[in-house]
Amino acid sequence: MEMRKLGRVGPQVSALGYGAMGLSSAYGPAAGRPDAIAIIRAAVERGVTLFDTAEAYGPFTNEELVGEALSPFRERVVIATKFGFGINPDGTRYGLDSRPEHIRRVADDALRRLKIETIDLLYQHRVDPNVPIEDVAGTVKDLIRQGKVRHLGLSEASALTIRRAHAVQPVAAVQSEYSLWTRDPERNGVLATCEELEIGFVPFSPLGAGFLTGKIDTSTTFSPGDFRNISPRFAGDARAENMAIVELLKTVAKEKGATPAQIALAWLLAQKPWIVPIPGTTKVHRLEENLGAVNIKLTADDLREITEGVSTIPVLGARLPEAVLKLTNG
Repeated sequence: MEMRKLGRVGPQVSALGYGAMGLSSAYGPAAGRPDAIAIIRAAVERGVTLFDTAEAYGPFTNEELVGEALSPFRERVVIATKFGFGINPDGTRYGLDSRPEHIRRVADDALRRLKIETIDLLYQHRVDPNVPIEDVAGTVKDLIRQGKVRHLGLSEASALTIRRAHAVQPVAAVQSEYSLWTRDPERNGVLATCEELEIGFVPFSPLGAGFLTGKIDTSTTFSPGDFRNISPRFAGDARAENMAIVELLKTVAKEKGATPAQIALAWLLAQKPWIVPIPGTTKVHRLEENLGAVNIKLTADDLREITEGVSTIPVLGARLPEAVLKLTNG
């Protein structure tokens, strides 16, 4: 497995990580615990070293299964988790909460659920407008001094927020949605800021919530509880129009002897050497397909064909439901 470094201060990790969210939430019924643990361990066996979870996934249960799955491999892996949502002990939510006392409590709970002594990478899951980012970064800085955390990360943060946090505690990684049909980080200054400050970038939903795999079409239905049922991009008319991106990927994939998913991931990997996507899956054959993207080298002509082709295709529909988008830090 190719390795990459998450920016100047971050850890060295596999070029592709594993996003565990879908094992517990967002995509319908949760995976069975034995199956979830098996797929995580299968990723380790195939060279993946970066694993992404959060207290909000489940909530709580995702951290527990990630911790159990990775316990035999602790010295070989980098575990990232997140704070930032207000979650009561019974799992009900009350918005965003990055108060220092809450961050400290969430970190302690995560350590217990993950069964580890130090969190390798602790992200603020969403920026809390009621708490200065300097206070957030300062709190994580204290946790780093105490040995409970190794690195600070931010998720869905603006370029200005990244700069302000970085001035207090060096940010190792920024996580945002980024793929061939979500190019926001290129346009809002986030990628440029990461490059300037030497911060790693971790795209979530690098396969467009499965859309860019080519396995979803206009007739595909989703399980109850799957967020794609209410996602504007997956609505009927929008989905039909957005299929043009998939057709482009299929064309390039045929030329390269690959799959659309592999081309989508290879395109991301080719953007910057400090970009580490975190696709998730519940199936071993999909895991192996994703990891195969590391071996696909896109030429300058390939990248030009993809980029120019996608630029002529308007993406219809917002990337997330409006209520979720309101929580992002513009």
